[in-house]
Amino acid sequence: MAALSNENNNDAIFSPLKHASFRNMWFSNTISNAGGLIQSVAAAWIMTSISTADHVALVQTATFLPMALFALPAGAIADIYDRRKVQITFFMLSLIAAAIMTLVSILGLITPWVLLGLCFLVGTGGALAAPARGASIAEQVPKELLPQAVALNNISFNLARSVGPAIGGLIVVSFGATAAFAINAISFVPMLESLRRWRRQTEVSRLPAEGLLRSINSGLRYVMNMQPLRRAIGRAFVLCFIGASLPSLMPLIAHDLLRGTASTFGLLLGAFGVGAVCGIFVLHPMRKKIGNENTLRVCTVAIALCLVALAASRSVILDIAILMVAGMAWMMITTSISVLVQLFVPRWVMGRAIATSSASITLGVAIGSWVWGLIAKEHGVAMAFQISAIALIASLLLGYLLPVADRTTSTELDEQVLDDPDVKLGISGRSGPISIELQYRIPEDKARDFYKLMRDQQKVRSRNGAYAWSLSRNIADPECWSERFSCPTWNDYLRLRNRRTLEDSDLQRQAAKMHIGIEPIKVLRWLGRPSGSVRWSDEAPDRGDDAFKLEIHS
Repeated sequence: MAALSNENNNDAIFSPLKHASFRNMWFSNTISNAGGLIQSVAAAWIMTSISTADHVALVQTATFLPMALFALPAGAIADIYDRRKVQITFFMLSLIAAAIMTLVSILGLITPWVLLGLCFLVGTGGALAAPARGASIAEQVPKELLPQAVALNNISFNLARSVGPAIGGLIVVSFGATAAFAINAISFVPMLESLRRWRRQTEVSRLPAEGLLRSINSGLRYVMNMQPLRRAIGRAFVLCFIGASLPSLMPLIAHDLLRGTASTFGLLLGAFGVGAVCGIFVLHPMRKKIGNENTLRVCTVAIALCLVALAASRSVILDIAILMVAGMAWMMITTSISVLVQLFVPRWVMGRAIATSSASITLGVAIGSWVWGLIAKEHGVAMAFQISAIALIASLLLGYLLPVADRTTSTELDEQVLDDPDVKLGISGRSGPISIELQYRIPEDKARDFYKLMRDQQKVRSRNGAYAWSLSRNIADPECWSERFSCPTWNDYLRLRNRRTLEDSDLQRQAAKMHIGIEPIKVLRWLGRPSGSVRWSDEAPDRGDDAFKLEIHS
């Protein structure tokens, strides 16, 4: 029976690969990730020979900083535009940057800052494409397979890391860094071909797309008003900042502690990747048994112990074993956060939520790599690892301040179409601000329950686009309550109505059940500063038109 259970678990883990679109993208993404890691090995190893420890660590910073800088606009772009076309555009950018790096290497023009700049440029294309890639997963597999698909997507990088660095080390030793840079450029071709072949179902919106800045603001507002997301993203930043000592200083383990070559560095990276791949078989059973928070705690302690062991070890074989454990723990931390983010947000904000999470992770790694590089330069690699281990143990206290929630099902939008608002003023989609007032009659014995329910309602309104939310009670008629909030424009109000999740609608139904009286809940909609709706003379044209009314009913 145990063997049958394990077989079923393995089938569930790999079941997303049965879907052709996801499978093609996954294999192509793995090849592209392997090419990127081959480039990273070559860049990091060249840096060890032409510069100091702080510059070696900056290779990681240059690679991850673009995600931290561009994640939010990239997430907005992923939610505004066709995600397939977005990925094609930005992977082409990475291919061109990788080709330039190859040419510069052929011409012998590599310097520390040129190398860092080109690593940054290659990383920029990947950073701009990443939210669209992550948000596309939900379009390529059934919703019940989303957690496994997210885990497999994260495993793609670690599977590439299990072989890519070792191959990269051999290529650098045998053929030089130029060959490694050229292979990275070629590795983008399968991804571009898979994207070309993907027949994505275009989503038609009833409303015009948000502008870039407003879209970024909407994404940040959603995350800030969703407590589980906010806590998870905060934990991800702290853990990646402290744990960045391991990936950023790994070249120096090979170069300084083990006195090895590029092949040694590739072998260490490969061991880290193998451990991460093995983690996929442990992650889901562990999350199911002990939950996300305890999974993060166990993995944090494991990485801390690995850092202490690496600081003391001078054996390649022992380091390989240690890094396999560390790779497993690192993958489980980042994947747990990624799965949580994708389960807690609806599709309309998926790209921006993924981008915010990725920004926290990569910003933590980017800043942490720089800090740990400076510490290693002044005090040595071993001391940097020991300090990092102590900080990781201390970070366990965050579990009480920022506990990570559990969730097993994805967040679904409520597809029920609401009745169109009653509009008799001549307004356009850009008219505003719009103020909404809902009047309830609540029995006095349910006042406290209603108030608590409305506090949850405030969070829903705020993350879906409302501002200036308030709740009032009539002092002359205690059963009369008024909920008020505003939206910047009429289009923003219509978007708020369309962004209801099933949980949001359930909350509104609970409020409606508390309402008493013959009359239903009264909804009043007000146009602030209504000058645009006023005809200053009989000859002035009426701004209300049939086109707008058709837009409402479409």
